Amino acid sequence: MTAGKCEKGSGSQPSVAGNKNLFGFLNVNKPIGMTSHDVVAVLRRLTKIKQIGHTGTLDPFAGGVLPICIGKATRLIEYLDDDKAYLATVKFGSNTSTYDIEGDVTEIFDKKITQKEIIAELKNFHGEISQLPPLYSAIKVNGKKLYEYARKGESVEIKPRKVTIFDIVLKNFDESSQTAEIFVKCSKGTYIRSIAFDLGKNLGCGGHLINLVRCQAGMFDIKNSVELEFLKEYPQKIKEFLINPLDVINLPKIELSENEHEKVIHGMALQNKTDYSGFVILVYNKSVSSIGFIEGDKILVKKVFE
Repeated sequence: MTAGKCEKGSGSQPSVAGNKNLFGFLNVNKPIGMTSHDVVAVLRRLTKIKQIGHTGTLDPFAGGVLPICIGKATRLIEYLDDDKAYLATVKFGSNTSTYDIEGDVTEIFDKKITQKEIIAELKNFHGEISQLPPLYSAIKVNGKKLYEYARKGESVEIKPRKVTIFDIVLKNFDESSQTAEIFVKCSKGTYIRSIAFDLGKNLGCGGHLINLVRCQAGMFDIKNSVELEFLKEYPQKIKEFLINPLDVINLPKIELSENEHEKVIHGMALQNKTDYSGFVILVYNKSVSSIGFIEGDKILVKKVFE
């Protein structure tokens, strides 16, 4: 069941029986209005598994790809690709306190802009840029999250961060409503809200984010996502949508013999017979046996999943 509408059921939420050994990822299309933690809570309730997490927070007003890790797959998060892609809708003509539709309007501008101006300005966002995160964000300064300072009206120094914009393209612009749809492919830690604000600032007309859809997170694509409502109605199908980590982790893979597998699950190092370096996935019976690290002529076992 890929992203799309689902028919409503009776409202009951049966759980999945015998799920203790579930291991893998779910490519969930997060509904607008829910926090990322809300999605995790729903899946914990459906599967009766506590060891569930997500790989990157989406704001409640945003929707789209939210990779979910189930069972011991939570220990694989650090090995997933972390580039992201979004379709952002920016409203020009005003700024808000949060840089998005949920904040209070702080400035209003009379200036109207053209499609040509937007396209020209977007060129300045390509490559590595210095970005100032929104005050209403979860970044910590002196042990406190920025939004905690903002809510109390306290001032705090926010330092810019380096992020990389791999691609940024204007997909559509409605000149009458001064609203633009912009595709952004970027590195981890990029704030699309800040791009909306900075774009409006550079154009002299103000701007804030009014809609955001995450189209991609690493190897997870919205075209292959599953609706949370569908899983709530048919929790027994969760197993069908579970993604083998081997299909989404971009690390070299080494097939193990039965003898090597026995050594690995007991934490014993293996002889390296490959040209690989760094982290590798050790595979047995089409599943992740462990994560290894190549050091010299040895493969050291870092994490075991059996």
